Amino acid sequence: MNTTFNIHAMIVAAGRGSRFGASIAKQYTMLKGQTLLQHSVARLACNDYIDNCLLVISADDSTAQQLDFALPVRYTVGGAERWQSVQAGVEAISLTGADDSDLVLIHDAARPAVPSSDIDQVIKAAMFEPYGAILATPVADTLKASYQRAISTEESSLHSYTKSTIDRSNMWQAQTPQVFRLGQLKKVLNHVFEHQLSITDEASAFEQLGLPIRLVSGSRQNIKLTYPDDAVLLTAIMALQS
Repeated sequence: MNTTFNIHAMIVAAGRGSRFGASIAKQYTMLKGQTLLQHSVARLACNDYIDNCLLVISADDSTAQQLDFALPVRYTVGGAERWQSVQAGVEAISLTGADDSDLVLIHDAARPAVPSSDIDQVIKAAMFEPYGAILATPVADTLKASYQRAISTEESSLHSYTKSTIDRSNMWQAQTPQVFRLGQLKKVLNHVFEHQLSITDEASAFEQLGLPIRLVSGSRQNIKLTYPDDAVLLTAIMALQS
């Protein structure tokens, strides 16, 4: 396996974070005096393999370019879906003359507490994989499948009920960064486009084609800001990490 290559960091920040329910894009939520996006870039800046970062932003974003970052950054415009934003980032990286054997590290703007040691581990794992590696944590909680029904025939609203318990022994909760070979990432994203597939992260695009992506056990501190309550927990985690 060729281990002589460059590493290109990308943060996807083109979404609005509708589940968060705020009037501003989630990546511009303030924690400890800085936006989530600034914190996430600062996490990448702590890694010796990363010396710059591509930010994928929405076409109407007027905030990102007004911020100061811990790394030199450049920008490209993303799409309506996450995979479209990643594809736009991949195209921008390719235009710089990047080699297909290079690694692309993709991180969420809403994960500002990823430990620097985890970033290092997932990069080193991906170096020796033909397709890539991702951070993830084994599922610890009991998982329930559900169904919905109304309490009575007169009631219009539906309620959820337990249907079965899912075996969690082989279940992992995906995190970011996720690190992939540039050339392989191009191929799977083209496959997603051509077949109009629905994916929730880049690793799932590789799964569609049966291509193995290595799981690297990450820290449970690496939570994603999804709901307002997550901000309280993230603030506490980041205070302990300081």
